[in-house]
Formats: sequence, structure tokens, C-alpha cells
Amino acid sequence: MFRKEIKVLDCTIRDGGIMNSWHFTDEYVKAVYEACVEAGIDYMEIGYKSSEKSFSRKEVGKWKFCDDKDLKNIVGENKTSLKLSAMADIGRVEPEDIKPSSNSILDMIRVAAYIHQMDKAIWLAEHCIDKGYEVTINLMAVSTAMERDLEEALEDVAKSRVPIFYLVDSFGSMYCEQIERLVQKYQKYLPGKTIGVHMHNNMQLAFSNTVTGIINNCNMLDATFLGIGRGAGNCPLELLLSFLKNPKFKVRPILKVIQEYMLDMQKEIEWGYHIPYLLTGAMNQHPRAALKWMDGENKKDYVAFFNQLNDKVEL
Repeated sequence: MFRKEIKVLDCTIRDGGIMNSWHFTDEYVKAVYEACVEAGIDYMEIGYKSSEKSFSRKEVGKWKFCDDKDLKNIVGENKTSLKLSAMADIGRVEPEDIKPSSNSILDMIRVAAYIHQMDKAIWLAEHCIDKGYEVTINLMAVSTAMERDLEEALEDVAKSRVPIFYLVDSFGSMYCEQIERLVQKYQKYLPGKTIGVHMHNNMQLAFSNTVTGIINNCNMLDATFLGIGRGAGNCPLELLLSFLKNPKFKVRPILKVIQEYMLDMQKEIEWGYHIPYLLTGAMNQHPRAALKWMDGENKKDYVAFFNQLNDKVEL
């Protein structure tokens, strides 16, 4: 389980922020940052780089934009070994929203795209490389991709300068066998590039699928404190660190933040295992329907939600 090439990326604020529109307090974000530093985490994804043409600051919090002044309030100049990352969604960010790395506290930009956007993702990723950033491309919703479309996308990425490509189980719908097959396909088409894994937990397989990635030589691993993330959440960071036999990683700082902040937070933000998230995962459906259902008055009427989904898909 110990492999020195493995890097761990915490996306608590970025992915977890989906559940409260990124309205985390500075105190909490700073606590997560300091815990990541103390725990020996390699990267912390502190939010998104987004365009104000796509999002209103009246509706979403500051971590949807990651302005340098807000970052500095949390990390100062970040003179630590922890690297800071932000995600950029294709279609929701303008190239000018990303300033040169020499003028930014951020170290990495992760470009998120659907398969039909791969040409734009490669362009933006290489644009960020030219601005001095480390980059990844995170291909979302791969569980819905047609095989030939996926192969063509991988062929394009193989020709690019992008060094890291992520296998993302956006809907939390995949099993270990599928993860193994896709990782091997990525490696076949992308020799010399690093493969990362970002798993969602709709069917309680995020950790298991991450381990499958590790076994198959994936060296960028995403996780979050207490598994916080969209809907069912992500691979829990404390679980992943406990599994990795790398003495540089410390679990205690993560547990401290969970204890002091997140147990109460979980009473207000309902991420984690809930039947509606399970059902969208089992049906390989985007969790937006489950998120909407969980915000409604009948959120515990699981049969009604099951029936609603079955109007479109037979389980």
C-alpha cells in the first residue's frame, strides 16, 4: 500500500461546497487548511475559479471564485509543502479569470469537462500550463460515455501536454470491476501520464473504488473530511489516510476538524448515505434529482422518489 508516487488531494471545500453553495466560514476553511498542512496532505482544492458571468456572488460564496485576497486571508503566502488547487468547469470560466501563476497563490488548476467538451478542456489546460500551473483534466460522468467517444477523447489527451488525467465516478454508479477496466484503458491510451481517481459514494463504494485505483497504479487520490461532498459525498479522507501506509500522513489533525466543526455541520448539511442518492447511483443518473428531492418536504418518501425515477428508467 505504500507507494512514494501517491499524492493525496483534499477537495473538502470545493466538492463539499456544493452542499451549501460554498458559504463556509473563513474559520472553518482555515481549520481545514491547517489540518491538511499538519496531516501531510499534498494538495488542497480550496474551491473553484468561476466567471461572474456564470454565477452571482449574491447566491454563491467566495470559494466559488477563489479570489487571491480571500485566499490570502486563509493561507497567507502558503509557505508550506501543501499545494493549493482550484477547479475550473468548462463553460463556467473565462481564460482571463485565471491569472498567471506568478501572480497567484494557487499551484494547480483542475479542468473539469464532459466528454463532448474535451477539445475545450485540453485548450484550457494547456492555457493554464502556459501560465505556469500544474494541471489535470477531470473527465466527468464517464459512466455515461460511449466507448468510441471515450477512446477518441483519450487519443486527443494523449497528444496533449496535460500530465494528469482523472477517472471520475460522478454519479457514484460504478463497481470495482468497472474502475479496473477503465483505469487499464486510460493507461493503455495515456502512457507516461498519471491517472487520478475521484469517487462518489452513492452506493458506498467510494473508498473501495479508490483502493481499486491504488491497486491499479493510480497515483492521484481525491478524498474529503468525513466524506463531505455533493449528495452522497466522496471517499472519506480519514479512511484513506488510515489505509495508506505512508508515515508522512497524520490522521489526528483530520479527526480534530471533524470533531470540532463537522459533526455539528452534518446536522445542517445532509451529505452522506441517503436513499435518494443511492437510487440515482444505482440507476446511473445525475444526482441533481436526488438533491432536489432531499430539499423538499417529502424527502423521506423513498417509494415516491423511486417511482419518479422509474418513469424514466427501469431498475
